[in-house]
Amino acid sequence: MFARIMAVVMTAILITAVCLSGIWWITLRDQQIDGRLDYLISEAEEIAYLASELTGTAIETYWGSTSRQHLEAKANKVYREFGAYIAVVDQWGNIMDNIEAAYSDDPDFIRSLSGEIITDALESILNGETIRIRYEVDQAPTFTVGVPFMKNERVIGAVFIQTKAQKIESGLENILSMIVLTTAAVLLLSGVAVFLYMRSALRPLKKMTVSAGCIAEGDFSVQVDENRGGRELREVSRAFNTMTKKLAGVEEGRREFVANVSHELRSPITSIRGFAEGMADGVIPEEEHPKYLRLVADESKRLSGLVDDLLALSRLERDDVQLDWSVFDINEMLRTAIIRRMTALEEKHIDISCEPETDPCMVRADRDRIEQVVINLLDNAIKFTGEGGMIRLSSAVRGKTAEITVQDNGIGVAAEDRDRIFERFFTVDRAHTSGKGTGLGLSICQRIMEMHGQSLCLLDTEVGAAFRFTLEYCDRKTTNDLTEMKNDV
Repeated sequence: MFARIMAVVMTAILITAVCLSGIWWITLRDQQIDGRLDYLISEAEEIAYLASELTGTAIETYWGSTSRQHLEAKANKVYREFGAYIAVVDQWGNIMDNIEAAYSDDPDFIRSLSGEIITDALESILNGETIRIRYEVDQAPTFTVGVPFMKNERVIGAVFIQTKAQKIESGLENILSMIVLTTAAVLLLSGVAVFLYMRSALRPLKKMTVSAGCIAEGDFSVQVDENRGGRELREVSRAFNTMTKKLAGVEEGRREFVANVSHELRSPITSIRGFAEGMADGVIPEEEHPKYLRLVADESKRLSGLVDDLLALSRLERDDVQLDWSVFDINEMLRTAIIRRMTALEEKHIDISCEPETDPCMVRADRDRIEQVVINLLDNAIKFTGEGGMIRLSSAVRGKTAEITVQDNGIGVAAEDRDRIFERFFTVDRAHTSGKGTGLGLSICQRIMEMHGQSLCLLDTEVGAAFRFTLEYCDRKTTNDLTEMKNDV
């Protein structure tokens, strides 16, 4: 991975360097060409000034004048520097040029001169324009500059200079070499800097990879340094450590779950086997067989209940589980639950009441699932309420939410147990005594309420315990609308 990242980064740097070098090269080339053309124009302007000093009707008239000598010296200087063809033309058609000297030095260049181009250029100059033009003549690029010269604010002539493009563009090879060397040096230094930075920045990733291997082997105690690398890498490190802690918690929960299931299954199985073997071996007298057969039946019932709870919890935790939504009266469900548990209530002489604030109280939910919640909560209340105790079922409406409460005056929930009351297999009876439950009921209830998008909580009470869950409340209009929709379907 390090090599791939390095390759990508260096490729990006290389592309950027090449693009910047190209822009740099074009800029320097244009600056050099513009600078040399500006220089040629300034020289042409000096020649034009000297030519304007030659008064009279013809340049040749003043062959021996000082201005003429200065003009020739300046023209020779430009010729030596650029190998240019230089022509000074006045309004009377008189021409002074260096065509003979230029032809003797470079006849091909002189032969490549275009009379049409020169005529057009001179016409523009005599009209008062300063020109700087690049021409392609027989695939031989040339540069042409020209300036007018004036007398008494009137154009009286033109200075025309034409030279090979090579003379203007010479020396660009040195600039190109300098750019290439500079680019190579930048790439080399960038490569070293990126290598050192990436190696330092990715070291936490290497540690993370090793830690991930340890996690794959079941070791969830590994942690990575959260203070190394850039902001993004630090965030990844924190997320990795959070994930590790959560995985450790999941693994601990899994082990505890397996241990609890094993214990819950072993306990009734051991009892059943012990009683069966005792009766088969004659250890238990025959006259006591009915008593122990009843115990075997009770343990079998307990075992069956545990399996049913495990299957129910497993089904509820599937992602594709669906709810059968309907609208019903939760108060009627509370009263039905009391009737179904009347025998257990009478055996313990428990006084029970149902106190709805709004009657009927229509809610929208999965009827069978909510009935399971109500029965579980009522069974818990009966189980932990002593002889002659009291249980109160109530419902109330708060806006668009119905609140259902199951409260008893039994032994309650200890402060240290409140945070764990909804954990799987957690029971107030830490020894999991036979007949005291599996510790899955509240977990199942909480999962059902989560599926409905509602809540189930343990309330703070001075005596006993109180559980409250919420449901979506349907007023009369909403209930009628839903009924009509159902009838239409």
